[in-house]
This record gives sequence, C-alpha cells and structure tokens, in this order.
Amino acid sequence: MQGMSYLQDDSKLEALTQAALICILGIAIVFSNLLIIATYANFKGPTEVINYYLLSLAVADLLCGLMVVPFSVYPALLGEWMYGDILCRFTGYLEVTLWAVSVYTFMWISVDRYLAVRKPLRYETVQTKTRCQCWMAFTWISAALLCCPPILGYNTPIFHPDSHICMLDWGNMAAYSVTLSILILGPSVISIVHNYGYIFVMMRKLRSGEPIHDKEYATALAENLSNPSHMMSFALVFAFWISWLPLISVRIYEVVTGHVVQNTLLNFGLVWIGVLNSFWKIIIMTGMSPQFRIALRVFCLTICCKTKGRLQAELIGLDPDD
Repeated sequence: MQGMSYLQDDSKLEALTQAALICILGIAIVFSNLLIIATYANFKGPTEVINYYLLSLAVADLLCGLMVVPFSVYPALLGEWMYGDILCRFTGYLEVTLWAVSVYTFMWISVDRYLAVRKPLRYETVQTKTRCQCWMAFTWISAALLCCPPILGYNTPIFHPDSHICMLDWGNMAAYSVTLSILILGPSVISIVHNYGYIFVMMRKLRSGEPIHDKEYATALAENLSNPSHMMSFALVFAFWISWLPLISVRIYEVVTGHVVQNTLLNFGLVWIGVLNSFWKIIIMTGMSPQFRIALRVFCLTICCKTKGRLQAELIGLDPDD
C-alpha cells in the first residue's frame, strides 16, 4: 500500500510538473510574439520586406500560444480531454494549419532572400510591400483550405495522453495525408535548400575574391550579402526544423516499422520541443537582427517613457510624429 502511495505521489508530481511546463511555455509564446508584433507595429522607420513575413510567423505562433497550448494544461493534470470532440477537432485542425502556414512562410522568406542576392539591382522593384502582403494572404487562405477536410467530419480527433494534446487521426486518410504532406513539404523544402544553397555559394565566391565583371552588380551584391537578415532568416529556418525533426523522425519510424513508441516522457518531450519553436524567434531576432534591436529599443523606451522614446526615434533618424 505504501508503494502504491509513492507511485501515486510520483504520478501527481509528474502531472503537475508537465502542466506547469506547458503553462510557462504558453505564457512565453504569447508574450514573445506579442512583443514582436507590437515592436514592428510601433516602428515608423524604413523596414525590410522580410519583416512582413516575420509578422506572419509571429501571428501564427501567437495563435498557437492562445488557442492550442492553453487547452493542454488542464488535461495534463487529469490525464484526459474534457472539452469535447468539437474543440478537440478544432485544435487539431488549428495545429496543422498553423504549422503549414509557418512552413510556407519560411519558403517565402527563402525566396525573398534568394531574390535579394540573385537580383540585387532589381530587388526593391521585384519584392514590393503589396506583393509580399498578397503572398501572405494567399498562404493563410491556401493552408486553411488544404487542411480543412478533417475538420469537416472526414476524420476523427485523437487525444494523446502522453503529450496532452489533441491531434487528428491522419492514418484513416492515408492518401489525403500523403498528398497534403507533399503539397506542404515538397515545394517548401526544395525552395529552402535551393535558395539558401545559392546564397551560401555566392557568399563563398565573394569571400574568395572571384572576379565579377559587372562592377555595379558586384557592388550591389556585396552590399546585399552583408545584410544580417540572410543569416538571421537561416537561423530561424534551422531552429524550426531542428525543433520538429525529432518528432517527425519518430513518427516516420513508427509508420515504417509499425512499432509505436510507448515512452511517456519521450512522447511528451518530442511534441513540446516542437511547440517550443514558437518561442525561439525573439531570441534569434534579438541576437542577429540590428534593425529589430533598434525597433525593440524604441518600443521599450516608448512604453517606459514617451519622451525618451521620441528622443530615441530622433537619434536614429526617424520622425517621432510620423
């Protein structure tokens, strides 16, 4: 009896710990992405087109922190889903839709960086604010439509007690699941690998001193490659795939071998390490983007003291009344 009591106490402590971790992660995701959105919304200076893609990522992660993560806190304590099948189906749909939006957005970021290097003299005319906004609207609409069949009743939601999260049962729709994976991952992975491969090749050529006959192009290329947004965007893409690759690898292993991993802590960690990706952006952007650091400083000074915020805006060459 005493041994059973210890086991129950350990189980309760584990459930409480997992619920606390999920709650902390949710707060961190919401706060960090709200800060990113508010920082860019407050900044009145010249901005790069890539910032609109970063805003799209921040909105997707904010929705994850507000509409997916909180519903796992209480189930982590009780070990069961108590919100009903409709909400379970909705959160499962939202998870895959937001994930698809993130994957597609990283594809557009890689295309944007590729065009900046491939056509440095025409980049500003090719990548306009309006075109970028249209691509983002198309991305959100297409992702929502591509992922909608399961939520319309063609699939059943499954609550995973190890990770305390609702997911859709994609195994019942194998053909659709494979097609959706190809449509999302195919163009995205190919574009990301090709575009960043080209960028790194051009960086190596420039550093090696390989002659470029068009001097105007060479100057524009050198100036463009010095932009820290290239490495910052690559770090964001790398962090995203590193966060989700363990879970994807385990799921592929389960499908190929037919062996389901039963380790509770492993399954919990794999899912929430992937979700943790929604928090990494603000750390990477703060560490690698000088423009974001300036915008963040202006925002913080504006919040803390409006006069100092105006002064800081003037110091970086902005019109505080604009």
